[in-house]
Amino acid sequence: MVTGFITPRTALTRYVLYQIPGWLIAVVVAVLLRRWVGLPGWAAAALVVGWALKDAALYPFLRASYEPHSGSVIDRLVGLGGVAVEPLAPQGYVRVRGELWLAEPIAADVEIPRGHPVTVDGVRGTTLLVRPRSTASRTRPS
Repeated sequence: MVTGFITPRTALTRYVLYQIPGWLIAVVVAVLLRRWVGLPGWAAAALVVGWALKDAALYPFLRASYEPHSGSVIDRLVGLGGVAVEPLAPQGYVRVRGELWLAEPIAADVEIPRGHPVTVDGVRGTTLLVRPRSTASRTRPS
């Protein structure tokens, strides 16, 4: 077990730390190209700088992937929207972020029809607790 290791807290710090091996490889490749094929020094430096600029340009698109998450994957679905793939009466499947999840309405007297938009309000085990996104839900007959 590794002790004394501190997990980086910000997405930028994580991103930079993961890019260091790529930058080192770019430096080694630039040095080898300079020695083997006579690449001019300015071109070798441009190769390394270009590699670093590529990483800087990609950061805004990749930042969310490097965010530290405290909850489990299923807990991160709370608050997201989805669509009922089959009627939720009382349980059925919903599609959230392109994945199928077993779900049930958060209120026992609510039936959510197929194709109706839902919002994830909570989680019980691996079952999502959802509510209809609009007031067009139907009450189940008692």
